[in-house]
Amino acid sequence: MPKKARVSVTLKDVAERVGVTSAAASMALSDHSRISGKTKDAVRKAAADLGYVPSSVGRALRSQRSGAIALIVPDTSQHVFGHSYFMHLLTGISAAANAHDVQVVLSTTSDTGEAGERVAYERVMRSRSADGAIVTSAAVTDAGLGALVATGLPVVLIGNFPYLADAVTVWIDDVAGSRKITNHLLDIHGRSRLVHVTGPLDHQTGIDRRRGFLAAVEDQGVAAAATIVDGDFSEESGRRAVEQLLDENVEFDGIVFANDDMAFGGLAALKGHGIHVPEDVSIVGFDDFGLSRVTTPGITTMHTPAEEMARIATTLLFELIDGTAVGPSQLELPVTLTLRRSCGCP
Repeated sequence: MPKKARVSVTLKDVAERVGVTSAAASMALSDHSRISGKTKDAVRKAAADLGYVPSSVGRALRSQRSGAIALIVPDTSQHVFGHSYFMHLLTGISAAANAHDVQVVLSTTSDTGEAGERVAYERVMRSRSADGAIVTSAAVTDAGLGALVATGLPVVLIGNFPYLADAVTVWIDDVAGSRKITNHLLDIHGRSRLVHVTGPLDHQTGIDRRRGFLAAVEDQGVAAAATIVDGDFSEESGRRAVEQLLDENVEFDGIVFANDDMAFGGLAALKGHGIHVPEDVSIVGFDDFGLSRVTTPGITTMHTPAEEMARIATTLLFELIDGTAVGPSQLELPVTLTLRRSCGCP
């Protein structure tokens, strides 16, 4: 006999019972032609046994098309819209959406905390204004994101979400990228007293870039001489970080900023104190969205293919909506080291 429905049962639970992905389970429950009859029967039986009740929002989105997709940015209060990363995302998403002749609906909020983040998701689900959603810049504490993925709605995440193993994601390895650019200062330029100015540590990008820096200095035996300063991806936080280092008389000969905006602010602060880059201090950034090319000196950085990530994520979303998605659900794109003068390279 079927068990009584439990609120806690999700599509992920059903998928795990059968041994398929959440996307495949969703397609099976909607009787999609790409799913075999055997799998459909297994998924339906698991859903009945577990007492799974499909989301009414999910049923609505599967049964009709709105001609739109949503870009959900859960919290814009700190570091999203003020950075060119977001414009690169919009360019990539719009290009793919225009090719499919659909519009892009933006859902966001400037309210901090769990309640504010939840609003950005609920607007899309309540209004049924989109056939699927792309989510970016979600905090690691954002419970609403996991709940959204668990509904079985077509969702693609941009970024690294290790705590959502079943989610469809397009991402870069920020740990490896930060480690590589830190090693460049250590190996090529002989710097040994490094500082890392972090991104926001409630976001996986900030966590991973900090982790890559620490791995590099620990591997090369210079961790004791390394310093961590908290930043938030803003130009101002880069400037403040340098001022803090100088006020506290910290000895350093290189700074690894978690993004180029902070590197720009830090560069200005160093110049203001008569400290020469790269002769006295080498600095590097991360992202390569344009700012690093126009500074004097130009900023060495890791090139992040944000526009390409967005374009691929949108294409994957349309495949999920149409039920034609095949291949890996987690796609990693490469980052590349871009050398300029700020580190000491010619």
